[in-house]
Amino acid sequence: MPLPAIFLWPDSPLLGYRIAMAFELDESRLIEAPIDLVWSVITDLPAYPEWNPFVVAARSTLIVGDPIQMRVRLVPPLVQPQREIIFECVPEQRLVYGLDGAAIRSRRAHELASAGETATRYRSHFRLDGRLEPPTRWLLGRRLTIGFQSMTRALALRAEELHRAASAPPASLT
Repeated sequence: MPLPAIFLWPDSPLLGYRIAMAFELDESRLIEAPIDLVWSVITDLPAYPEWNPFVVAARSTLIVGDPIQMRVRLVPPLVQPQREIIFECVPEQRLVYGLDGAAIRSRRAHELASAGETATRYRSHFRLDGRLEPPTRWLLGRRLTIGFQSMTRALALRAEELHRAASAPPASLT
């Protein structure tokens, strides 16, 4: 008697088809800063330690096909290295990076759209799938959710703070 599908790996040949399983996080936010400024915060990787509570360091050329090397605070206070590949980089629109492994695949996207001269619609999207998605979700799903949410909040705060500073009238020299 064959095992029920629930006990088989998602891409088991015994099933005859692939069960689509994915862990996805999606968050949108209006940032009160112009799109070029928000893009510069996302792509200023050396400044990540100053504002980013989740990806505390990052290094990359941001050229498609090149690596992005990060230090991620997934299980505080520990910081772990993470090496992914740049899949797409369209200035002031989209930055996508992730993994393309046999057992696990991921995509992390920062997407921007203008919401006027001084505001930007930001979308953070993360997708994880593959054979190791179920145990990864079970072990790290909550921490990934907290990490990406904290990074989105911190990005908005950083861009809005920089925008306010750039828009403030110069101090009087009296």
